[in-house]
Amino acid sequence: MLAQTAPSAMGVTVTATVHTLRPGREPSIQALMNLTAPGLNAVNHVILDRMQSPVALIPELAGHLIAGGGKRLRPMLTLGCASLLGYEGTRHHRLAAAVEFIHTATLLHDDVVDASGLRRGKVTANALYGNPASVLVGDFLFSRAFELMVEDGSLRVLKILSRASAVIAEGEVAQLTAQRDVSTTEDRYLEIISAKTAALFAAACQIAGVVAERDEKVEEALASYGRDLGIAFQLVDDAIDYVSDAATMGKNAGDDFRDGKITLPVILAYARGSEADREFWRRAMIGKANGDAELARAGDLLRSTNAVADTMARARHYGQRAIDVLGSFPNGPARAALTETVEFAIARAY
Repeated sequence: MLAQTAPSAMGVTVTATVHTLRPGREPSIQALMNLTAPGLNAVNHVILDRMQSPVALIPELAGHLIAGGGKRLRPMLTLGCASLLGYEGTRHHRLAAAVEFIHTATLLHDDVVDASGLRRGKVTANALYGNPASVLVGDFLFSRAFELMVEDGSLRVLKILSRASAVIAEGEVAQLTAQRDVSTTEDRYLEIISAKTAALFAAACQIAGVVAERDEKVEEALASYGRDLGIAFQLVDDAIDYVSDAATMGKNAGDDFRDGKITLPVILAYARGSEADREFWRRAMIGKANGDAELARAGDLLRSTNAVADTMARARHYGQRAIDVLGSFPNGPARAALTETVEFAIARAY
């Protein structure tokens, strides 16, 4: 740990203890789960209540994914950040449910776009119920999320979450336009994952500052924590697509490769490879060479160019940035749990 003098989230210069990512230990999300357990039970009640509909297919399909093994990380971040601020009310329960509905809706739509067959180790909703039903139920969940925002009554909350929803959609479209394009730069890639993944992490954390009635400096500090955590989270996801398997990831290994997704490991390997290697990546990304043998060769190239290792190094960089933000908040169980959540996001093996 390092002592560092910096402006706090409250706008006052303080000497903060900066917790560095700790090697030699296996972090867990359990501390955040323990911290948020009572609130998360309330959030789950809201989710189960608001996913109901007289149209039987809606709760059936939504429940397939909502009850499908997700950790509720984003709503737990809302609850955990509220705890960090000492908030003891219940207003954030419905908002955390809104965050989970937004996330679930984006997953339903994403699986349709990607034609995915596996999510969280289970057959995807689109594979079971078809693409039209998955898209429409995703739309239903987005609508439920906005109902919950309106019921909260805060225009500030509505602005944060509605903006996040728009940015996520922009990010998904941007990823679609970059698909199979090996000229995509690292900066462009970071813009895409900041939008499609990190925006909701940031918003989930930021709204805790609104319900706790803190100023915009506190809100932005929480948003910065969530944004950097979200970027680190996606970097790890993109790295382990090439080094893990379906049993541990909950999705098919090599899906990004077969879909022609231009992720950071590919960008780095392409930039560092020989002309023959680059031709391989060009053919692979457009779908002309993306079978099992080519996936194995891709793995060899990623290792020889240190592309996966350097992707993980960037994840650790953003993770450290997230942890540094927490140094301006009071020490205690909430800060410790949020710190370990970053470590878990980087160290996870799925």
